[in-house]
Amino acid sequence: MVEAAPSLPLNAALVLMAYLIGSISFAVIVSRVMGLQDPRSYGSKNPGATNVLRSGSKAAAVLTLLGDAFKGWFALWLAQALAPGLSWTVYAVAAVAVFVGHLYPVFLRFQGGKGVATALGVLAAIQPWLAVATIATWLIVAVFSRYSSLAALAAAFFAPLYYVFGSGVAWVARPPVVVAIVVMSVLLYYRHRANIKRLIEGKESRIGGKKK
Repeated sequence: MVEAAPSLPLNAALVLMAYLIGSISFAVIVSRVMGLQDPRSYGSKNPGATNVLRSGSKAAAVLTLLGDAFKGWFALWLAQALAPGLSWTVYAVAAVAVFVGHLYPVFLRFQGGKGVATALGVLAAIQPWLAVATIATWLIVAVFSRYSSLAALAAAFFAPLYYVFGSGVAWVARPPVVVAIVVMSVLLYYRHRANIKRLIEGKESRIGGKKK
C-alpha cells in the first residue's frame, strides 16, 4: 500500500462501508439460524461469542467468533481491493470504523458487542503475526485465569505495544495504524468497564460458568 489521495467521496464511502460491515451481528444471525435464544435476552445480554457460549452451544459460539473476526479482516481487505492506492490514514480510519460498527451497530439500534473478535480480525488484516501474538496473549491469560474479560483486557493492552516494538523486526509500524490500534484498545476497555468493576469485586463470571 502506498500513500495516495483518492477522492474524498471514495474515502468516505470506504469508511462507511467498513462501519456497515462491522454492524453485522453474527451472534444474532448464528443464534437465529441455529434456533437458539437471542443472545441479547440472557446472560450479559451482549451479542458476542462469550455470551452465545452461555446458550450451551459451543458450535454457535465458535461460528460467532469466526464471523465477528472475519468481518474485521474482510472490511479492510475489501477497502484495499476497491482502492489500491488507499492511504494509511484512511486505512486506519476504516479499521476503527469496522470496530465501532460492531460496538454500536446501526442494525441493532447501536447496542452491540464488546469487540474482541472483531479487533482480532482487524489486527489480522493489519499484520497476521500481530494477531497471532495478541491471540497468544488472550489464550495464556484465559487458560490461567478462566476470565474471558481479563484475557481481552490483557490482549488489548499489549496489542499496540506489540505493533510498535515489533516494527523493524517483523513489520513496519505506520503512525496512523498505531493510533487506530490504541483507539480500539481504549474503546475495548470502555466497553468492558462493567467487567472491570466485577473483576475488582470478585464477581466476574468465569469461562464456562453461568452469569453471576
